[in-house]
Amino acid sequence: MLSLYGNAILKSARNPLKESGPVVRSSVQEQIVLAAERLFAEHGLDGVSLRQISAAAGSGNNTAVQYHFGTKDRLIQAIFEYRLPGLNERRTVLAARRRPDDLRSWVECHVLPILEQGEQAGSHYLSFVAMLQQHSRRDVFDALAAELRAPIEVFFVRVGTLLPHIPEPLRRHRIAHALAFSVHAAAERERARTRGGQVLPFAVHVGDLLDGVVGFLEAPVSAATRSALAEAGPREFALPVQP
Repeated sequence: MLSLYGNAILKSARNPLKESGPVVRSSVQEQIVLAAERLFAEHGLDGVSLRQISAAAGSGNNTAVQYHFGTKDRLIQAIFEYRLPGLNERRTVLAARRRPDDLRSWVECHVLPILEQGEQAGSHYLSFVAMLQQHSRRDVFDALAAELRAPIEVFFVRVGTLLPHIPEPLRRHRIAHALAFSVHAAAERERARTRGGQVLPFAVHVGDLLDGVVGFLEAPVSAATRSALAEAGPREFALPVQP
């Protein structure tokens, strides 16, 4: 039987909402994507030119990025297309093993693949995503194919059902910021590992982060916050980029 994640991915694949950017199909494109991920993570979107990315990828053609990907936004999409299939596959496997009504289990099955990615030698993906969050570039993520974005929506829905004591829009807001915190914590560890710095053992890091995230999600809403929410009235808010 397919998990909730698996069903959502198949459904989205049959009914794509948008076309994504170019898929990484060659070793040259892979080298460009990896170079871009690293340089964007280190210098930000505006601190790196497409020419510099081409050079870092080992291409003798200064216009290699434009040839393979067209624009900087398309290249950013390609980084997600390169990373998300593996992350989402891992989430599907973990979700099939989790207790359906256990909040910590659902948080773990979504966050653990991110933390595992940060442990890979030479990984810059979490630092890249954290940088995009700082630049509020949700538009690039939203332009991806629906099957790549489906797991995050499943996560919001499933975790939301386990937090009935949190009123909307606080519930979705809280879930979004719990994930953003997880990304930034993983990115900081990723950068520390790259520098050769001291970090906690991985199992301790995972357990402590999950403890904090679950505690944040489950925390009761104070009377003061409920009053402020009532005064503010219904409104929408922008979600950060989710890996």
